[in-house]
Amino acid sequence: MIVLTKMNHERFLINHLQIECIEVIPESKIVMMNHDYYLVRETPDEIIAKIAQYNAKVQDVHRQITIEDRREND
Repeated sequence: MIVLTKMNHERFLINHLQIECIEVIPESKIVMMNHDYYLVRETPDEIIAKIAQYNAKVQDVHRQITIEDRREND
């Protein structure tokens, strides 16, 4: 989930996997898969960067968890 800011400066978490599209009207309008929407202060580029950072963090955690020591013990 990523943190975004509503137009009234209220911060909230959003499941980025449920985003259908982002419209620029001129603020960013995030349309969800269920057709609800949120107007946010972040630009589409900032939203995309937050999603990329979150995905990179999740993949890194997964990579750390799945490392397995296959050396033989003497």
